[in-house]
Amino acid sequence: MPTPPLYDFIGFGDEVPGILALVSAAREHKERTRSYPRSLLIFKGNGGLGIGGHLVRGKLAYLDRSHIPSDLKSPNLDPKLYPFGDASSLYKEFLQRTEVKLVALDPRKADSVLRKMLSEANVDILSSAEIKSVVKNGDTLAGINLTNGETYLGTQFIDSTVNAELAQFAGVRKLKGFETFGLPNSELSVSLIFETKGLSVSQLQAIELSYLQRFSDLTDKKAQDWLKIATGNDPALVKQIRQDFKDKDGKLNVLQTGDNLDYVDVPSKALSLAYHAFRGTKLSLSESGAILDNANIAKFPGNRLSWNALLFDVNASDAEALARASAQPTAAMLKEMEFVQQWFKSLGAPGTITVTHAPELYIRHAGNVADVVEPLSGAQMLAGGVPEAEALGTFGYRFDIRGGIAGMAPLEFQPPLFNVGIRHAIARSVPNLAIVSPASGFTGLACSAGRIVEFNVAVGQGIGIACSLALLSGRTLADVTNHEVRQVLAGTQKLSKIYGQGKRSSDVALLAMAERQLGDTTTTIASATDSTVG
Repeated sequence: MPTPPLYDFIGFGDEVPGILALVSAAREHKERTRSYPRSLLIFKGNGGLGIGGHLVRGKLAYLDRSHIPSDLKSPNLDPKLYPFGDASSLYKEFLQRTEVKLVALDPRKADSVLRKMLSEANVDILSSAEIKSVVKNGDTLAGINLTNGETYLGTQFIDSTVNAELAQFAGVRKLKGFETFGLPNSELSVSLIFETKGLSVSQLQAIELSYLQRFSDLTDKKAQDWLKIATGNDPALVKQIRQDFKDKDGKLNVLQTGDNLDYVDVPSKALSLAYHAFRGTKLSLSESGAILDNANIAKFPGNRLSWNALLFDVNASDAEALARASAQPTAAMLKEMEFVQQWFKSLGAPGTITVTHAPELYIRHAGNVADVVEPLSGAQMLAGGVPEAEALGTFGYRFDIRGGIAGMAPLEFQPPLFNVGIRHAIARSVPNLAIVSPASGFTGLACSAGRIVEFNVAVGQGIGIACSLALLSGRTLADVTNHEVRQVLAGTQKLSKIYGQGKRSSDVALLAMAERQLGDTTTTIASATDSTVG
């Protein structure tokens, strides 16, 4: 039999943080040795449909960005146009090359740019690949055996799958769902992203305004009948939904957009109510299993709108099974999508509006690995993250649990603004393996902020540097410190702005107390979040 090929770096999963981690590793190696390493990207998805995981095949075009408090923003910049924190240098390069203005990422451009970046870094690509088993050398990972009989050996490994699939095969313990809160069966919703064409923003504004006016008019009997259908005639739900018909100034809570913005935010549930009245189902994820939620919409030329709005209720086993099945939507999900297509087409003249859905689901979360060098908790995020002397960057985001988590009662926390490190992403039991994804070593509420791509790219850039440092010094990833990586970033003038800030000590103490009870109780807490994000 031929000797299996040996690579320096192997990545499993083609989510953007994992791809950019491989690029970072290759660039650092080239900087130090004047030659590129041998690198390989392996993933389960169909590469013919694009490379880039849920941002490309899942077509999640509306990017969640790092948010910072207003007092940290430059007073000379329009906060609507420059609302974000200082992203990692590699993420900024990715956004620039894909021509992202603010948040709208065209999946086709992302696919092209990621292929180009991988090619520039001499990374080999293998798609439609399934793991059969792994090769271990003591406690370190030595290779991956695929179901087609091929074996690929490596020195340092990066897992960017949402369910830490390579890590699981390698023997790293993974907790199901929100097991760190005593809820092993509970999980975040999954989304099927869809794109409309032929529906302009101005048309959408007019449609939404009409629905808002009618639902707000108690004398409009037909609209009130629709409201009853969409709420299952639930008085408490009706009262809750009515509260968001108007903003804090008493004006109708219309969708938020602008000529200079590449996105649309939808704060009210008027469109959701109209769809569920059409569908004949209750606007309740737990009761109906699927809802058209408040939408995040990315705007593109030619009246192309990408919608992150269609949510499906799943438990932890469902999320794991969907991830294992290459994020393919189920028959029931595709059936719901047919109703969405019918409803949108009914909004315009026949044949003017088309609706197409992504080939893969956006799976927000599917558990977390339990055995990492330094776990990261929600309380640590609230306290400001890693110490400034170790920080590779800063990230700010709310504890976002879109769709809710069964068994969690709401409790509001300020959005954390925390310094980023890499140690929560490195397996302790398999010390040459990093998990750069929502499945990293997060505990408690940390995964709800730490699952965001921008954060994980910052971690991935650091992991890539650590891969090179480990390879060239004969160490494992677990031996590389945050401080070493920070020195490299600072030395190359690629260190992002550091400004993590601890929040109210009472909040930190409250969340820390809950997170210390890991697995000991089903008494749980969650964040009161804006459901129109993530």
